[in-house]
Amino acid sequence: MKKLLLSMALLAMCFTSCKKEEKTTTETETTTTSTDSVAKTEEAPEAPRDSVAEMKAWEAYMTPGDAHKMLAAENGTWSNEMTFWHDANAQPEKAMSTSVSKMILGGRYQETNYTGEMMGMQFEGRSTVAYDNAIKQYVSTWIDNMGTGMMVMKGVMAEDGKSIEFNGEMVDPVTGKAEMCRELYTIVDDKTRKMEMFSGSGEKQFKAMEIVMKKK
Repeated sequence: MKKLLLSMALLAMCFTSCKKEEKTTTETETTTTSTDSVAKTEEAPEAPRDSVAEMKAWEAYMTPGDAHKMLAAENGTWSNEMTFWHDANAQPEKAMSTSVSKMILGGRYQETNYTGEMMGMQFEGRSTVAYDNAIKQYVSTWIDNMGTGMMVMKGVMAEDGKSIEFNGEMVDPVTGKAEMCRELYTIVDDKTRKMEMFSGSGEKQFKAMEIVMKKK
């Protein structure tokens, strides 16, 4: 008799426990379903896309404008007198190079290839300059055979239309750290351009390079 009562008690406990688990599971599923419904209700419906406006935006983005015409005016061969300073107190070093500029990809980008001699070594470099119609800024890239990195800078034209100030970063191979750099590109006249590169920032900034370009 005691064994029968004990067995019935155990069965009752199991039944009660199962009921509690079933109730908890049901409540959890109900709460989850309710939360999902609220989340779906709160999500704002996606606005319909205006295909005409999109086409106009892409057309404006891809169409060369006055900024690209300014870059195209530099098509041709240039003789470049280059001056370098290793630090603010260093004596200047001189070098010469020749560059050829041309517009590529339907007049959308300027590509310039440089060749010359620097520190007793053959020098070769390549720059690209774009005017990004979307952000209304000039974007410049630079690579050469004196390194393995790429310098990317962005800039805006001065109000007088005679100079562009670029800002960006370059990695110092000695420290491995990125350093701020600034470039001032000046349109001196129809056949003369000047590029000044500044390294460092604040009071530590100094002119590291100057290139005076004469169109042949």
